[in-house]
Amino acid sequence: MSEESRKERRVLVAVDESDESMYALSWSLKNIIFQNSSDTLILLYVKPHHHDIYSTFDSTGIMDDPQTPGHELSPEASAAIKKYSQDVVDCVLQKSKRMCKDLENVKVETQIESGNPKDVICEMSRKLNADLLVMGSHDYAAMKRAFFDSVSEYCSQNVKCPVLIVRKRKPHAGSGN
Repeated sequence: MSEESRKERRVLVAVDESDESMYALSWSLKNIIFQNSSDTLILLYVKPHHHDIYSTFDSTGIMDDPQTPGHELSPEASAAIKKYSQDVVDCVLQKSKRMCKDLENVKVETQIESGNPKDVICEMSRKLNADLLVMGSHDYAAMKRAFFDSVSEYCSQNVKCPVLIVRKRKPHAGSGN
């Protein structure tokens, strides 16, 4: 196929602070996105809702109980959490963009959304008209998958475009890797 007849692809890569998502982006840059293509690479970061962040601070559920006095965070604590959350987003997107710095003709866009990652990734793949969704996988064992909803598994079932789930290869026993 000639270069002129190639359609511009819109490749959506879900990124977060995990090694798995950075590996998926790196793998994409080596195997899917080509230096002189007219592709658009969209880096999507999904921030959890603030109530999801707060609930992680108290696993006892006491903070979530409106009957418990002081269940709400102070304005200072809330502001600190929001600032930290934004710092994490900025750091992830800066690292991701640095990884893409050598792409010459490829457009690199960033998108920051809030909500449940499963729902937001599915919605944004549709809204952004993605031709391909690339995601990392934590590669949880089957037992852990029974307890933790896999975002990549959910998206692979609910996104209309092809979904590529990139897993890090585990070193073989005795291979010295």
